[in-house]
Amino acid sequence: MASENRSNSIPIIGAWKLISFEITVDDGRVLYPFGEDAYGSIIYTESGRFAAQVMRRNRLQIVSGDQMKGTPEEIKANYEGVVSYFGPYEFNAEEGYVIHQVEGSLFPNWEGDGQKRFCEFIGDNRIKLSTPPTLWGGGGEIVASLIWERIDS
Repeated sequence: MASENRSNSIPIIGAWKLISFEITVDDGRVLYPFGEDAYGSIIYTESGRFAAQVMRRNRLQIVSGDQMKGTPEEIKANYEGVVSYFGPYEFNAEEGYVIHQVEGSLFPNWEGDGQKRFCEFIGDNRIKLSTPPTLWGGGGEIVASLIWERIDS
């Protein structure tokens, strides 16, 4: 019963699949950095942990079949086509945001930092997570917006 009450009090708890990932550039353009069919997963646990992965579909295969023996081009294409990170989280329902405290990330610069995401609930089974303005992609500041659909609770 205690875990049921916690689930009800923290509405982001559960597993979610990515519906869309777009960025708005500071000049107003909307881009899809991993394509319009990007996919991913984010999971928030009752114990206060999260794991998030977002990736481009049809990423370049490693021809050698050995993850550690990719060519520089294969490694670059795959690194630039994935966002992946995990750690504890803090949810603030009153102010509408979650802080992802990053323990580990494909982008090591995030490790040890808190990544703020604004939360907007869309109906009963979708959530929009948006970043504050941030540097990404070498073209100035962007705001990333990801829409997730609940796949369980």
